[in-house]
Amino acid sequence: MHKLIETAEAKCQARFSEIDKIAEARTKAVLKAFSNHRVADAYFAGTTGYGYDDIGRDKLEAIYAEVFECEDALVRIQFVNGTHAIGCAMFAGLKQGDTFLAVSGHPYDTLQSVIGLNDKYPGSMRDFGIHYKMLELKDGKPDLHAIRTAVAEDPSIKTVFLQRSRGYTTRAALTLEDIRAVSDCVKSVREEICVLVDNCYGEFVELHEPTAFGADLIAGSLIKNPGGGLAPGGGYIAGKAKYVEAAAMRMTVPGIGRECGGTYGLNRSLYQGFFLAPHTTAQALKTAVFCASLLTEMGYKVSPTVEDVRHDLIQTVALGDPELVKKFCRGVQAGAPVDSFVTPEPYAMPGYDCDVIMAAGAFIQGSSIELSADAPMRDPYLVYLQGGLTYESGKAGIIKAIEFMNT
Repeated sequence: MHKLIETAEAKCQARFSEIDKIAEARTKAVLKAFSNHRVADAYFAGTTGYGYDDIGRDKLEAIYAEVFECEDALVRIQFVNGTHAIGCAMFAGLKQGDTFLAVSGHPYDTLQSVIGLNDKYPGSMRDFGIHYKMLELKDGKPDLHAIRTAVAEDPSIKTVFLQRSRGYTTRAALTLEDIRAVSDCVKSVREEICVLVDNCYGEFVELHEPTAFGADLIAGSLIKNPGGGLAPGGGYIAGKAKYVEAAAMRMTVPGIGRECGGTYGLNRSLYQGFFLAPHTTAQALKTAVFCASLLTEMGYKVSPTVEDVRHDLIQTVALGDPELVKKFCRGVQAGAPVDSFVTPEPYAMPGYDCDVIMAAGAFIQGSSIELSADAPMRDPYLVYLQGGLTYESGKAGIIKAIEFMNT
């Protein structure tokens, strides 16, 4: 086993070097934004109640906008998860009678309730008279011809949606160039359409974010990449000011929008987490690369491979056997710093169409930037791995998962 690990790690070094270069460049951009906005200890004080005039909150949103190369941002602890933030962004460019067009297949499972595909919950897009259309990818890429045709033929389409990461699918993550191509395609037909990107798992993986490649709006979770492992919760939306403002009205209520929202002494964690985010994301990427290398050496099919350029954090391993899936996830849990004694079991989770097993021994409950592994219990029995606050701990977790698989 020791020799196998050495061989696998040696094959990671070229990719590690590229990851480090991106982390260095993005860290410089974060430092520059902190300096430009004169970050001071006073910004960390926080507010209570209504949260009026929270200078730390407002300055952090300006920093996000600068780093993500866009007009405006909404960074709030009040977002309960990434689905909440993305859901608010989905409503930002839509009203009754409009159509929401997803062009990378159906959105992630939990967003399907926001759309109203399962018709279980009040307050969905369907409930508000917003229509939904979907286009599948073609050979793993957005089908530009189908997108152009759909937009040209249906004037009710007001938002075009892309999911950057793969979700619980077998496709690769979309590249920034894929996003640019879709934006250019859509805008060539109708400039006023909002191009929205679910950016979860993609922040700081590359030198830029989708807002620099034609996206009008992006959204994600603070307990993934941009929180750096320190944010205790929350989410963000960034992009064109008019859409950010509209999303804020959905987050709270019309007339209140972004004006309210105390930070309750949490600003320090949000600032420090964003400062650490490029480095922490790099640690998670290295963990994923090592996982790909080691499991490839063992004969399993992985995606992305060691050599592939990465566009998000997620690593899949095709185990093909429900028992191996359980063992892998239980090994990751056993290697966690928190709740290592817990044995994960598949169970029915809200928003998913089958039982799901999740291993997540995290300091922040549900934090996907910390090492976690999860899998829907269905063919082809893929495990989805993400996170790793440090490469050293991530590597240890992967090795523990292999040990469990071998028992």
